[in-house]
Amino acid sequence: MPTPLPTAAQSFRARIGGDARSGYPAVPHRYRLHLALSCPRGLEIAVAHGLLGLGDTVAVTLLPAVPDAPDGGYLALRPLYEASCHRHPGPAAGPVLSDDWTGRVVSTCTHEIIGDLARRFGDHGADLYPHGARDAVEDVRRLCEKDIDAAAQRAGRTDADRATREAALNTLLRALDSVERRLSWQEYVLGDRLTLADVHLWVSLVQLDTVHRWHLDAAAVHRVTGHPRLWSYARRLREHPAFGSRLDLDGIVLRHHAHCRGREAAGAAVPILDWTAEAAVREPVRQGE
Repeated sequence: MPTPLPTAAQSFRARIGGDARSGYPAVPHRYRLHLALSCPRGLEIAVAHGLLGLGDTVAVTLLPAVPDAPDGGYLALRPLYEASCHRHPGPAAGPVLSDDWTGRVVSTCTHEIIGDLARRFGDHGADLYPHGARDAVEDVRRLCEKDIDAAAQRAGRTDADRATREAALNTLLRALDSVERRLSWQEYVLGDRLTLADVHLWVSLVQLDTVHRWHLDAAAVHRVTGHPRLWSYARRLREHPAFGSRLDLDGIVLRHHAHCRGREAAGAAVPILDWTAEAAVREPVRQGE
């Protein structure tokens, strides 16, 4: 079972505003993302950054796959945290949106970071929040966090009784069933176009197969694989340059095994999807200077 890594303190939740009075106006080349592609939240931001076409607008600094500070944070982020909060308690965790002008943390809240990037800088990229779809996107985000990510982790806990694990597995399967039904009549989660909901779901599927599968028994994995449209959808998105080129499979494995304390189960033997296949068009993350 993977032990949850420290997450960035949610006290850093400033927003990028529409003008200078906000304190953080939407100025190109001012802000920087600090991400580990092995981290699901970092991967979400990286994919959204690619879909929005922000490679020349918001810089990206990639963090090590495994946090390198003794407290579970990142040594490279400690100066930002200290500049933002003297004697900051806890780890300097990622992901982080920082302000290069002041050397301070702007935000550590993943969905607010993505929302600000889309709203303030996303004029020329994908429309991650189509008109009227913001609530639906948020519903999918909650479904992924609670009924896929958290449920999959509970289903693989070796320190839980069988009834608890089975209940968690049923929650996970109901969530996958609901998405499978959606994909029976539409190309993407919310219709005929990519939205942020697809980013949330795809990252959850990556985690389900590359992390949580290691702790599920063979019967549970067989039931998870029984969603052909869902996994075909995951394969199709993997071939999209904004998705597949952000995958750091080696880093995900390193991160998982560095912090995992659970036992490997029978379901670990065979991956559900071949995530190693090359994307149709490679678009590597460009790191800012």
